[in-house]
Amino acid sequence: MSDRLPHEKGFHVSWDQIHRDARALAWRLDGKGPGDGSWRAVVGITRGGLVPAAIVARELDIRTVDTISVKSYNHQEQREAQVIKPTQDSLMENGGEGVLIVDDLVDTGNTLKLVRDLFPKAQFATVYAKPMGAPLVDTFITEVSQDTWIFFPWDMALQYVQPYRGTD
Repeated sequence: MSDRLPHEKGFHVSWDQIHRDARALAWRLDGKGPGDGSWRAVVGITRGGLVPAAIVARELDIRTVDTISVKSYNHQEQREAQVIKPTQDSLMENGGEGVLIVDDLVDTGNTLKLVRDLFPKAQFATVYAKPMGAPLVDTFITEVSQDTWIFFPWDMALQYVQPYRGTD
């Protein structure tokens, strides 16, 4: 077992990188909706899923965009997921078939389990996935180790950071 804190094995994602990866996610999803291959809506899981959901919706020309607000983290501590703000009822019809649920990351899968219970027929897509949560996602771009903490650009400020190993 490592003596490092969870955030010390960090994967830093820039605005350019999240944009490229979210576009790549859209390209993977293009034409994969039910029936004629199109999606009827995108639902971003807030807050982290807002940016990727907007990019996916733009790339796939999806005009119906909504959010579901789920809280499962308090700073870097994970806790039981709970819905703070649901989506519009019409998106939940028929189990969410034709709805694309987008988040930035699946970690343990607690958030996605909760949302999947609400949208059992929806397609779930994340930009990044950790091994514990990856089986719950239908599509993702990059897998990172379970002990990696992803630093997203909306959580960062420009400042000096100590090296991973050594200070000499």
